[in-house]
Amino acid sequence: MRRASTQLGRVLRLAGCAPLEGQIAGSLTGHAALREVVPWCAAVANAALLLPRSSSRSFVSGSGERLGPAAAAPAAAPAAAAAEPQPAAAAAAGPSAAAAERPDAFGLVREEIECVTERLRRDIFTEIPALERAAEYFFRAGAEGKRLRSTMLLLMASALAPAPPGLDALTVDSAPPAEHPPTVRRRQQRIAEITELIHVASLLHDDVIDSAGTRRGKRSLNAVFGNKVAILAGDFLLARASVSLASLQNSEAIMLMSQSLEHLVAGEILQLTADAEEACSMDHYLRKTYCKTASLMANSCKSMAVLGGHSPADCQLAHEYGRHVGLAFQLVDDIMDFTSSASEMGKPALNDLSSGLATAPVLYAAEEQPELLPLIQRRFKEEGDVEAATAAVERSSGLQRTRQLAAFHAGEAAAALAAMAPPATEHAAEHRRGLLEITQRVLNRKK
Repeated sequence: MRRASTQLGRVLRLAGCAPLEGQIAGSLTGHAALREVVPWCAAVANAALLLPRSSSRSFVSGSGERLGPAAAAPAAAPAAAAAEPQPAAAAAAGPSAAAAERPDAFGLVREEIECVTERLRRDIFTEIPALERAAEYFFRAGAEGKRLRSTMLLLMASALAPAPPGLDALTVDSAPPAEHPPTVRRRQQRIAEITELIHVASLLHDDVIDSAGTRRGKRSLNAVFGNKVAILAGDFLLARASVSLASLQNSEAIMLMSQSLEHLVAGEILQLTADAEEACSMDHYLRKTYCKTASLMANSCKSMAVLGGHSPADCQLAHEYGRHVGLAFQLVDDIMDFTSSASEMGKPALNDLSSGLATAPVLYAAEEQPELLPLIQRRFKEEGDVEAATAAVERSSGLQRTRQLAAFHAGEAAAALAAMAPPATEHAAEHRRGLLEITQRVLNRKK
């Protein structure tokens, strides 16, 4: 274990993560959860060793929240691909060292997710038929995905909890949010519901902005009902989320989730208004990615910890976990735009390029092939630009370097979990392992 600590410390120092080195190395012998994390961090060593120290520059939102330094990126890809994190076959993450099997992250909270989903369906009820039909169409089509965000949040709540939730947490009632039992778990479930409402609303608005005709293989809401109804349906879901958020009566959680709303808008503006220089900037791309994808995951994870009454340190580590998972998620999404078929993704392949967006693989490719820069600056508008950019990415190490960066963020998410206070029960330990499994699923997903 001492040898693992020394090796891990070297990796983290070279990656510019000295604070994490202190947190992890100082806990290796006393924190059982780290037995799961050490293989993760060791497995991303090649990627981490390629990373320069993070820039000290950061983007500050209108509310004053510092969005964090632009994430470091591999300066150059080696001839051999960096090793990717693989799930530990057997690891103990809590009081009982016997729990060694890889958990089913979604199965751990399946019953709760069913309750959350049913409450979501009740949330979209309205006396305005057009809005209700629009919202129902989106949920019925399954276009909101597998509830990754709410699954992650409920796992986080249990991973930090002093005891398993009671059976009352699995009750679905018809009362409005303000009249729900004021238990910690029910309030945390409300954060999961609010997060899903915000996420779905952002998808509805994104499809209008991008003129998307499909969403997960189904006709998009705007294609079926028109742009105006799609926009208003998204606004309606945001309004319902705001009412539910206010009923929590917790100023810190309200502030965190409100910042996520602010960041969603800021991210879209950053994308739409990028000038020629910003369009070619990895810093700008990562700030936009934080706002559009990672902020909601980060702030909702932190809100779960805040509502659970956990220490400021654990609350911030929950935020770091969500932030790094969100960044890894989007980086993998960028890779899939080049490597997955339209049927696998549920949307056209090369969708980002066709929309005029330069994502991480293209920006990395442009570092090696500067002739790509004019294409990026004109947003691939000329005939043959998309094909030329695709060929340039295939010739470059752009996809490999993007995967290395995604692996780095997955490792950082695992390190954040490891630095938290030890789980209080085997139930908490199992759910913490579920969070580790989520990072692996994000990294290895194909759609």
